[in-house]
This record gives sequence, C-alpha cells and structure tokens, in this order.
Amino acid sequence: MRNHDAGGVRALMLHPDISGLGRRRDPASALEEAVSLAAALPGVALVGAELVRLSRVAPGMLFGKGKVEEIRALVEARQVELVLVDGQVSPVQQRNLEREWKVKLLDRTGLILEIFSDRAVTREGVLQVEMAALSYQRTRLVRAWTHLERQRGGLGFVGGPGETQIEADRRAIDEQLVRLRRQLGKVAKTRGLHRTARARIPYPVLTLVGYTNAGKSTIFNRLTGAGVLVKDMLFATLDPTMRALRLPNSGQDVILSDTVGFISDLPTQLVAAFRATLEEVPAADVILHVRDISHPETEEQQRDVLAILEDLGVGQGSVVIEVWNKIDRLDGDARCSLETIASRRENAVMISALNAVGTAPLLERIEAALDVGRSRAVIEITHQEGRKRAWLYEQRVVVGEIENETGCQIEVNWTPSQSSRYSRL
Repeated sequence: MRNHDAGGVRALMLHPDISGLGRRRDPASALEEAVSLAAALPGVALVGAELVRLSRVAPGMLFGKGKVEEIRALVEARQVELVLVDGQVSPVQQRNLEREWKVKLLDRTGLILEIFSDRAVTREGVLQVEMAALSYQRTRLVRAWTHLERQRGGLGFVGGPGETQIEADRRAIDEQLVRLRRQLGKVAKTRGLHRTARARIPYPVLTLVGYTNAGKSTIFNRLTGAGVLVKDMLFATLDPTMRALRLPNSGQDVILSDTVGFISDLPTQLVAAFRATLEEVPAADVILHVRDISHPETEEQQRDVLAILEDLGVGQGSVVIEVWNKIDRLDGDARCSLETIASRRENAVMISALNAVGTAPLLERIEAALDVGRSRAVIEITHQEGRKRAWLYEQRVVVGEIENETGCQIEVNWTPSQSSRYSRL
C-alpha cells in the first residue's frame, strides 16, 4: 500500500465486497485501484486499506452492526479523520456512519469529484467539475442534513412562506446549475470555434486514449518532448493537451493529443460532465489505445475503454492501434508470450515508454496507418491558390505537375484523410 505524506489528513480506505452482486473484478485489484484513487487526492495520508466482505447491504449503514463496530475500533486505533468508501453510499448511510465513527466520510463519487476538482485546468474543465459536484450534492439533500425539517418563513418574494430548508437548498443549487450551464455554453461555443480552426490545420490528428495510469502522458512526453504532468497516480491528466510531432521516416507533421484516463464504474455525473473532453476522439485519424499490459486486469480495463469508445461513436471505420505499454515490468516468459501474440496482430505494438523501448516500431505503425487507402487524383489549381499547392508539397503527395494558362494541374497520391483536409483549405 502506498502511503501519503504523514502530515495530511489521516484516511482509511474501505472496499465493500458484497456477495451476490455479480462480481466483475477481483476484490483485491479493486482495493488496489481504490488506494491509487486515494493517492491522487492531495493532502491525504492513507493509514490503512481494508477489504470488507459483506453478505448483504444494510439499508441504514451499508455495513452490518458488527462491521460498523469493528471499523469504529480501527478508526479510533489509527486516529483516522476521513473514511473513504470505494462504492456508492446513500445520504442516509453517510449521515449514520459519520455519526457512528465521528469522522468525515467520502464515497467513490465524492472522492473522484475531489480529485477532478484539484486536477481540472481549463475553464471548461473547471465548469464541468462544478456542475458535476452540484448535481451530486443535489442528490444528497434528501434526509441527509439535520436541519431539513426546519421551515423557512418568507415575504413571498422567494419561495413563499413555509418553504422547507431542503427546498431552498435545492432551488439554490438549481439556480447555480443554470448559471454554470450558461457559462459552459459560452465556453463550448468558443471551443467549437477553436475546433473548427484546428480542422483546417493540414495535419493528421493522433489521439491517445486508455485506462487511467496506463502511461499515456509518459508516451506523449516521450514522442513530443512535452512537459505534461507525469505522476504515478490516477487522473494525472484531466484536460486534453495537443502537441506537434514530425514522423521520422516520412517527415510528415501530425498533431498528438493526450486525453483524460478512463476508469471503471465512473459516476454517472462525471461521465456526462467529461464527455466533452473526449468528443474529438472519434474525429482522430488514428486512435492510440494505450494499455498497461503488465496490469493483472488489463483485459478488463481494455473492455472498459472500448465500451466508452463505442459510446462516443468510435466504430468500424476508425483506425485504432493498441499500444501495449510497461513491458519493462514483465518477466522474460510473460514478455516472450506477449511478443508472440502481438506479432500476430496488425494493430498491436509493445513498448516501454519509460525506457524508450519500442517507440520506433510504434511510429512506423502510425505512418503505415496514415498511409492506408492511398489513391491517385488530378487537381486543378489556379494561380491564386498558391497556398493549396504549397500544402500538397508539404504533405509530400505530389506525383507530377503540369503548368497551364490558369495555373497548374497536379497529380497526387494521397490518403482519404489528406483528401478531406485539402477540401477544407
């Protein structure tokens, strides 16, 4: 277990393993991921992580009476100030457990919201986090607070007489959500203009996607030399970052984009809030699906990512290269076995971004993917369209050129992506 700075808030992580719920993942691996989540929360010192096996869910407290007592003893013995529950905790359960243990409690959604709030950088990211947090708070108003029975009199201007505090709180949240949606609409409009401008950039776009902590940012930095935050923690990157990259063999310039990492059981509010940060993925010329191939649940992580990509509209026509990262963590036999499997697949490349192993084959695979579907065409260009002619030469697609009275006739050998970009010039 990874510990935090001892000066932080002392926290205990609990992963409820509830029998009969159709367990999809190994509980020990789920607890390990939960610990990584806690590691991404600043100012927290994790003093313990426990797998709590339950035969059923207790409606009022999630855990049974005996478990509540056991955990209370643990909380007192380790001087815990914050309990993190890797699962969904209802408002009533949260209130009751906080009373029993006399500490603050965060469930999985609350924990991820805290991390997102700390990591979001762009204006849009900040607004999306605020909206997700308010939506989450709104669902926890029902019977969650001690003052909910209080009546608030009024003059009739706001809410009317007899309005309960919960109604006032809910209305205040709704008003704030409306303001945030309005601001987000303006930001989204500006972002749309930027996206339209980027669409005119005459370069293919490569997008890195993958499960969080798979090594996307390390690969991004390795290929582009950029200084994107790289830490061994979940959600280290929450806002897309784009950099130019020149492919070594063809000399072609491309744009490489890093995106937020995916994670299993992402709270509904956050799936909706961060969909916009991934909306450009389907439009990418090549999608690089980065996998931590050394992770014991790499196959499950792959399925989670593919499910989200499908939900985003990434389909059969999309070019996807699987980047099997962190091969430096594999022993000899496991590595040889995977190399045999990868050699039989057209879309898999094994690399160690940390040690710069396999980056050359990856770049070659990218160049090959960008070359798929080349065809010849003849283009008429007038004297006034010098920019278009220059672009074709920059792309190295010109086969021949014949001048005429109005301009020139250029024969090209290009990809569908280059043809599409040329039409937008």
